[in-house]
Amino acid sequence: MKAFRSLRLLISISRTSTTTPRCKPHPPHTFLRRFYSAQPNLDEPTSVNGDGTTGDSVFDSNQYSIPEDSVKKPKQPNWDKGYRERVQRELFPEDKGKLKESSDEEEESSEDEEESVDRSRILAKALLEAALDSADDELGEGEVREEDQKSLNVGIIGPPNAGKSSLTNFMVGTKVAAASRKTNTTTHEVLGVLTKGDTQVCFFDTPGLMLKKSGYGYKDIKARVQNAWTSVDLFDVLIVMFDVHRHLTCPDSRVVRLITYMGEEANPKQKRILCMNKVDLVEKKKDLLKVAEEFQNLPAYERYFMISGLKGSGVKDLSQYLMDQAVKKPWEEDPFTMSEEVMKNISLEVVRERLLDHVHQEVPYGVEHRLVDWREQRDGSLRIEQHLITPKLSQRKILVGKGGAKIGRIGIEANEELRRIMNRKVHLILKVLLK
Repeated sequence: MKAFRSLRLLISISRTSTTTPRCKPHPPHTFLRRFYSAQPNLDEPTSVNGDGTTGDSVFDSNQYSIPEDSVKKPKQPNWDKGYRERVQRELFPEDKGKLKESSDEEEESSEDEEESVDRSRILAKALLEAALDSADDELGEGEVREEDQKSLNVGIIGPPNAGKSSLTNFMVGTKVAAASRKTNTTTHEVLGVLTKGDTQVCFFDTPGLMLKKSGYGYKDIKARVQNAWTSVDLFDVLIVMFDVHRHLTCPDSRVVRLITYMGEEANPKQKRILCMNKVDLVEKKKDLLKVAEEFQNLPAYERYFMISGLKGSGVKDLSQYLMDQAVKKPWEEDPFTMSEEVMKNISLEVVRERLLDHVHQEVPYGVEHRLVDWREQRDGSLRIEQHLITPKLSQRKILVGKGGAKIGRIGIEANEELRRIMNRKVHLILKVLLK
């Protein structure tokens, strides 16, 4: 109450001082108005400068002089008159001597209007067809029209360590799948693309498959092997591959059952071929004929090939056969550039291959491999960060090595190979973590 009384007293004093002409007027009491928020401050706009102009945060149309001519007018044709006359002469040769400017004439008959509409339609159609034809004629080097493209999807299956990944890498011409002497190197389906001329062949490398004694596929705990079995009938051509050198030296009944199981019943929507891999390890080449005779009575296999996926022996005939089986279908992959997803998968496969080369027994199979960061730097280099997660502390110590020697060796070799594949500087970061 005392504050309100003092406020009233001050206001009454200010009023009496302004009414007396002999005294000089007091300056406005803005400090009272600013202090009490209940009274609106109408005399001081916050967005106006001292010279009367508003700030940048406020738009006022009175501060801009908008000319009246800025109203949008209908666009007039801006083509070259000479070009227009030349097109008119080529499309309408009967009117060579009748091309005159008639912009001042405002009245035309209905017949002339219909004729002009028809001519404009013919002209627009001719220009559109010319533009489309010129776009098709200006194809770059290696480009193929969509209607001329041929494509084929090829699946590669077989027992573990049969050389499927080595064949895929040799066909594609670069490393897309990890290849190692250890079994079960491939953990998921890997895509490799071969483009030659107007034909594109997509290779799908699958994990190793086996059969039980009952003749059905193993029900593996991991879903990747089950997915490989479910995708067998989805390919245009299916390659069944096995190690012929191991079959001659130490035959496995599970491999024989797999080959027989896939070759007993033919699929009318799929062509199947049998590939005997690693023929370079066989000293007596006559033994290869005995193996071919052993599986010659299987009706599902149309052709038999003896190849070496690592050395490339016999791969040329296999590649030519696959090219001939391609059908007219648009390409599914870009033949000139690798997508970011493919490059990420290649980085994981390269590191996994080095991991299998330097770490043995069950340790590499229990490691959880993750791609954490993939970033392109301003200087054009690539930053890749991957985490290797181990379930046990003892496995983490084995993977790291003494003073980080083992993980350092894996990282150096993988970094060098990634630089060769991607043809640019790569900054690879590997971290070993405990789950």
